[in-house]
Amino acid sequence: MIKDELFERSPIRCFDKATGGGLKAGEMGLLTAKKGLGKTSVLVQFGVDTLLQDKQIVHVSFDQQSSNVISWYQDIFTEIAKKKNINNITEQVSELVHKRIILNFNQDTVSLPQVINTVKALAQGGISTSCMVVDGIDLAKISADDLKVMADYAKEAGITIWFSATSDAEKLSDMVDSSLLAFFDIVASLQPKTDVIEIVIPKLRDSAIKVSGLKLDSKTLLIAEK
Repeated sequence: MIKDELFERSPIRCFDKATGGGLKAGEMGLLTAKKGLGKTSVLVQFGVDTLLQDKQIVHVSFDQQSSNVISWYQDIFTEIAKKKNINNITEQVSELVHKRIILNFNQDTVSLPQVINTVKALAQGGISTSCMVVDGIDLAKISADDLKVMADYAKEAGITIWFSATSDAEKLSDMVDSSLLAFFDIVASLQPKTDVIEIVIPKLRDSAIKVSGLKLDSKTLLIAEK
């Protein structure tokens, strides 16, 4: 019951509302932002939302230690729980995180196809993933062939895959190379404004959302409506 309540209060409900249901099974999304603006927080929110549905998530980090990622999950769970005045958050976290696997890699030594091989091995061992997030990817170091392997597996396994990458760009064409763009069904970007961090959606499948109506709360780093 508590999980259902937390799911309804999840900040991802705001994202789903703004994007017509968000990322669907078999699709891939990309989140960009300047360094330190909140990309990991947003990816963890997608991860928490998956856990609240009692589904398995694999969190791949290319730029943070596993201990830091664990702290992010704890913090996001806590902030969502505050909205429902749920006090025994530690107990709830302990119950949910058994469906979370964190993998910490160096992109210089581990390729995206190798990441997929790891996820496939988990599936063969009985751990079926519903969502994967890949945090801190350097888009300059991956090829269209790498992303095709990811996209093919997403469709084959019926999972969602979210990536995050550092970028100062405000235009879609500058955020991601045209050779890679076609593999992403949704592209979102955190853009700092005078008094708010706006979430813009320059690509939503075959279109774009000019005004998403979303922001990143400056105190909690949760997705919220403006």
